[in-house]
Amino acid sequence: MDLEHLNMEKWINLATEYGLRIIAAIIIWLIGSWVIKRMLKGTKAVMSKSNYDESLQKFLLNLLGWILKILLILAILAKLGVETTSFAAILAAAGLAVGMALQGSLGNFAGGVLIMIFKPFKIGDLIEAQGEIGVVKEIEIFTTKLTGLSNKEIIIPNGSLSNGNIINYTTEGTRRVDLVFGVSYDANIKQTKEVLMNVLTNHPKILKDPAPAVTVLELADSSVNFAVRPWCDTADYWTVYFDVTEQTKEALDAAGIEIPYPHQVEIQRKG
Repeated sequence: MDLEHLNMEKWINLATEYGLRIIAAIIIWLIGSWVIKRMLKGTKAVMSKSNYDESLQKFLLNLLGWILKILLILAILAKLGVETTSFAAILAAAGLAVGMALQGSLGNFAGGVLIMIFKPFKIGDLIEAQGEIGVVKEIEIFTTKLTGLSNKEIIIPNGSLSNGNIINYTTEGTRRVDLVFGVSYDANIKQTKEVLMNVLTNHPKILKDPAPAVTVLELADSSVNFAVRPWCDTADYWTVYFDVTEQTKEALDAAGIEIPYPHQVEIQRKG
């Protein structure tokens, strides 16, 4: 009877001890989660006041959130009586194994860090990289998302993105539109240049400075080709491109200047 009483008392003590630990762990989790949320909110407010780049804010907040959650989990495990030193060693070993298996992902993570540090582009920039053109939608830890010109989503790994060539069309604020138009060899060069320049100077979205240019580019096989180079704001690039193309055709037709096109000559032999 005494033995049963001792066993019962032992179980009650164990249940009380571990029950209190579990309750304490739950309380730590709830309070810790609330503290982490407040810390992240406060950090975001500080970065917003300091005019941190939006993409950098998301990256740092995401990274800080993961670090704080890992520390919270370690604190909870310590409260439950788990040896955190051995756990940390196991975690490190597992991290090494996972790292070996995910070398590409680690490269993408490193690429994301480099993009955050050197800032070759930011959210909202129009860039060309890895054979794709689009507006930067989001910069994440492992990938960067673009919105393509046809409104398609493009996802590029940060590793290859940071190691490749990047063309940022937004940084300078303006772009040059490169167009080539060919006219007949019978056309007067001076008149043609005047017609083309009138198209450029009359367009409201073409900048006066830098001034647009019209020059003879080459004497091709069947045409005299003119390089037409107007400047515009980056946001107006495609409007200017399509408008100038259409208006140039109309202006050349109105001036009686021929735009040559391929001719096919059929020779028939009499038998």
